[in-house]
Amino acid sequence: MTMEIKFDEKGLVPAIAQEARTGAVLMQAYMNQEAYDKTLKTGYAHYYSRSRKQLWKKGETSGNIQKVVSVSLDCDGDCVLLQVEQTGGACHTGEYSCFFNLVQENAKVANSSLLYELYDLIGDRKMHPKEGSYTNYLFEKGIDKILKKIGEESAEVIIASKNPGTSELRYEAADLLYHLLVLMNEKGLSLTELFGELQGRR
Repeated sequence: MTMEIKFDEKGLVPAIAQEARTGAVLMQAYMNQEAYDKTLKTGYAHYYSRSRKQLWKKGETSGNIQKVVSVSLDCDGDCVLLQVEQTGGACHTGEYSCFFNLVQENAKVANSSLLYELYDLIGDRKMHPKEGSYTNYLFEKGIDKILKKIGEESAEVIIASKNPGTSELRYEAADLLYHLLVLMNEKGLSLTELFGELQGRR
């Protein structure tokens, strides 16, 4: 049985966008019936702007679109959860998530979402170059420069691995991983495809 969505007295319902690949909460906006129907029909997130009083497709002007993976309602039917594949940053400030104003942190936990965030931010730099950005420098120089850096960083990882301890290896491995993500963006290989390849080898 499909639950009926419940709009408020203004004909709106809150909608939360969550990155499907990592679980990261990206943003909260509102939908009216038209935005909800458009999202279901097109497979891309549409919202209703309360300030402009009009429908808008996420990323229509910025390119930071949200491809919808799933749509769920909460137990009362008055809140929508969109699991999406986010392109670039979700926030109008340029941040990956709108929830970057940290109030309290009791423990810092690093997880795979960091890889997706970094991959998407690298892709955003490619689409929206920033002066002085090292990432843009690599894209401007092209594939040969990127491959040269990967070769250099691979050698650094080998050297670091011969030394005692892990701090140097951690640093060099992070450099190598970053440059691999740049290469993947340049070649159009997504992390989802990479993880799918690894999954198939289990």
